[in-house]
Formats: sequence, structure tokens, C-alpha cells
Amino acid sequence: MYPTTPDGRYFLVNGKLWRCSNPLLPSDVRQRLVNELMDARREVKTAKASGDEGQLKSARAKVQKAKVDLGERGSVWWDDGSPDFNQCQVKHTPYSAWHKSLAAM
Repeated sequence: MYPTTPDGRYFLVNGKLWRCSNPLLPSDVRQRLVNELMDARREVKTAKASGDEGQLKSARAKVQKAKVDLGERGSVWWDDGSPDFNQCQVKHTPYSAWHKSLAAM
């Protein structure tokens, strides 16, 4: 399990922040979108193995759509005006002190 920022907006992997899914999504909608994402990722794998660039482009577009619909990419799902630090190194964000506190645990 990866640590999640105190505000629940990001999880941390190898010093990099990744946006979490929108927690306000109804559970059935979230599960449908996760299923679509997993299907799309399998399509990416198949397309890579086949070497079909058109199929790969289509599969990657499906991954992107699912991630946007989940709130992991695209517009942020929070509405307080806070900036998006998705895919930023945590040490260059306001979450730096939080990250340092993890090492003290």
C-alpha cells in the first residue's frame, strides 16, 4: 500500500505524487470505471504484443478516458482552488514536510 497525502488527493510512489480517484464517485460507478481501465490496460498489452500501432493508440485512448473519468487525470475533482501536483516530485510541493514526517515513523 502506498502512503496517501493527509487530504486524500494523492498517493506517493518513489517520491512522486499521483492523483487519487475522486472519492465522491458512487461505488458502482467507480467499480465500472476501474473495470474499464483494467480492460483498456489489457488491450494496451495485447496491442504492444501485436505491434499494431493503430490498436495501441486506440487502447491508450481508452486508458486515458477511464483515468479522466475516475478523476486521476484531467480536471481536478476538488473545488477549493488548490493547484494540481499530479506527477510532481513530492519534495517540490507543499507535501514535502508530510513526506519527511513519514521517514520519522
